[in-house]
Parts: sequence; structure tokens; C-alpha cells
Amino acid sequence: MLFERPVPGDLATLVSVRFPPRKATAEGAWSDDGDAHRDEFRDLVRSADLVCAAVVSASRDRPHPRWFVGTGKVDELASIVATTASTLVVFNHELTPAQQRNLEERLECRVMTRTELILHIFADRARTHEGHLQVQLAQLTHAQTRLIRGWTHLDRQTGVGGAGGRGAGGRIGGGVQRGAGETQLEMDQRMLGVGVRQVRGRLERVRKRRSQSRRRRLRTRVLTVALAGYTNAGKSTLFNALTGSDARAEHRLFATLDPTTRRLDGATRDVVVSDTVGFIRNLPVTLVEAFKATLEEVSEADLVLHVIDASAKDAESLREEVTAVLGEIGAESIPTVEVWNKIDRIPQGGEPWLPSSELTRVAVSALTGAGIDGLRQAIWNGLGLDTVTTEIRVPAGDGALRAWLYRNGEVKGESVDAQGTMTMAVRLDRAKLDEAGLGHLASP
Repeated sequence: MLFERPVPGDLATLVSVRFPPRKATAEGAWSDDGDAHRDEFRDLVRSADLVCAAVVSASRDRPHPRWFVGTGKVDELASIVATTASTLVVFNHELTPAQQRNLEERLECRVMTRTELILHIFADRARTHEGHLQVQLAQLTHAQTRLIRGWTHLDRQTGVGGAGGRGAGGRIGGGVQRGAGETQLEMDQRMLGVGVRQVRGRLERVRKRRSQSRRRRLRTRVLTVALAGYTNAGKSTLFNALTGSDARAEHRLFATLDPTTRRLDGATRDVVVSDTVGFIRNLPVTLVEAFKATLEEVSEADLVLHVIDASAKDAESLREEVTAVLGEIGAESIPTVEVWNKIDRIPQGGEPWLPSSELTRVAVSALTGAGIDGLRQAIWNGLGLDTVTTEIRVPAGDGALRAWLYRNGEVKGESVDAQGTMTMAVRLDRAKLDEAGLGHLASP
């Protein structure tokens, strides 16, 4: 059966199932572990611009081989879908292709897995050519795992067209035609293979360009700070606070998908900050692979800012999830500063809970600016920069020196005496101060 792709405003029935931990691991189905997981599931659905019509919970010892949930729960779902006029049922889990097909035939509506929901959001969020390519690779790789005999047409796959169709990144597989004696399944498999190779080739060229940019920064001694963290931890708002830019910052999951790089505002030497895609529990493997070029911005940075939502009920759990992913992408050995963000959302009089850790920890509100100066100092320290705050006397008419101080340091204030001599309070790299020979103009 073929159903229309979800559109904003579609009514969706949500399904979460709790499994015993041991069984969940054995059967390959992760468990709904309580309110935090269910809240995140609802946030994902809202981020896809879908409307939650009903929420269905269940407990099972193991997934049902035909339906994933029990037969009684399937009957209940059918009744709810009919009553609420839902056009979509979303599972907070992965289903086998056969389970998904069986459920669609029984419920007479589209059934979407957690991975497909995330792919749908990513396809909507991608803004750049690179972002579209990464989403398309994830879609194609996922589609390869969903082909089964009797249910093979790619039009039902999220964001993947049939032969010569379009995904998030444009035309793939153009000109692929069925060979003599080739079944629809075999043709679909071949077309997907062609598409995956094409997109991987394009992404490899993107990765090489990014690698060249990083090498240029290394040659010119430009330092890189990468923001990493759970989705919706406030990375983009913090990015704007640190760089003085206006990158898209929204209170929803995966508001930022395409990597953004800007110069650190007030830096005493060339330092750039990269904002990257957020992490999430049980992030599909296909997405991790597809976003390898983006994640390399983190794994090859000079310093990582691990941004954590200090107001989240499960902040420590989210912190551990991201720490695990940082290890998986080879970033565990990079100097890291934990940034506990959103302290403005903690009830008045409360304090952010900061766990015992060997890492530097800073509590901030990227929204109000509280703690940002302390974070900047933590960044200088993390990058091994020896900075000094001093007063520099600028002779009257020496505009070049004044411009140099603004360009290479962070000017805190300036005043002019009766003779026209300017005194500038500035923080800058001690090595630059010595290199420029300005020691005689600095206050002791």
C-alpha cells in the first residue's frame, strides 16, 4: 500500500513500548525508559510539524514477530486511528520491514519508525548543498534495509523517489531501467546502490574541501572551537553569543543541521567556532555515517565545548549520551569544557547541578549573557592561550596602533587626556604583546 508523505499538520498517533532491559538488547529493540524518553518522542513529533492525536503505551516481554506490539494492541490502535482520523502512526522504535508492512495493511494508514521520523526532520532542516547530500545518503542507506519482496516500491520510502526520483538532495539514479528478467526488488536494490555510490562520491569531495580548509587554518595558526551537545541544548544561541552572529536559533529539536563556522568575538588571536548538528538518544547509525563530514569538525577541533541543558530533568543522562558519541567519533582526547547552559530556566534561588568531573565546567545562560565572560576565559585557558589585561597608552594621532589593538585584542574601554593621548584597557595574547614590542606602552 502507498500513502502520502507526512505534511505539516497531519494527525499522528504515537506508540511507545517498554521492554525488559535484557530482552530489549537481545531482540534489538530499545526500551521506552519513562517520562524523559516519551517527552523527547513528543518533541520529535512536534519538530516534524505533526499534531499528536493520541499516545499509546504498551509493555511487552519481546517484540511480536508480526506486529511488534500484541494483537490486542493492534486492534486498539486501529480503533484509535479511526476515532481520531489519524493519517499516521509513529513508533518510537525500529520495525522490521515486514512488521511495518503488516501494520500499514491492518491500520490502513502510513506507519513511520523512529529513524524515519528523524530522517523526515533532517530533510526539512537541511539548508545547504552539503546538508542535503548528507540527508540523502542517510535516506538511501536506510531505504536499502527496507526492501522486501512484495513491498519494494521506493515511493513509499521517506524522501526517496522511485527510479529517477528525488530525495532531499535532488535527482539520483537517473536513467536506471529494469534489465531483462530483473524483478522490481532487484531493480530497486540496484537503483539504490547506484544512488548511494553517487552521493558518497559527492560527500567525499565535500569532506576533502573541509579537510583543506582545516589544513589552511592550521598553517595560519587558526584555532578551532567546536560546539557539541544534545539537540536543543542551546548550542546555536551560545554560538551567536560567542561570535556576535545571527545563526538560526530555535527552541526545537535539530534546529541546526548544517555546520556553521564564525570567528570568535573578542578573541586575542584567530579563533573560529563551529556549530554542529545535535546528538540524540539512539541516533540511527545511517545518520552517524552520513554526517561524518560534519562530525569531523568536532573530532579535529582544538577545543570542544560540550553544551548541556542545565534545566533538563535528565541532564546527567543526556551528558553521558553525548560523551559516549564523542568517544565514538574519536573526540574523547580533545580538551573539553562542559558548558551548563540555560541557567536562566532554573527556578529562582536554585543552582545548576554540576557533577564531579576532571573537566572544566562553566554555568551560563546564552540567552541572557550570564557567565559568558567566564566561558571566554575558560576557552582561552583550554586553548593554552596566555592572556593579559593591561592599559596601553596610544599617542595622539596613532590610529594604526588603535586599530591593531581592536583587531588583535578585546578592548574593555578607552579614555583620552588633555594632550590627546589615549589610554585603552585591553585584553590580548601576551605573546602578541611581546611580538609587537608594545611592552613599553603597557601599564606595569
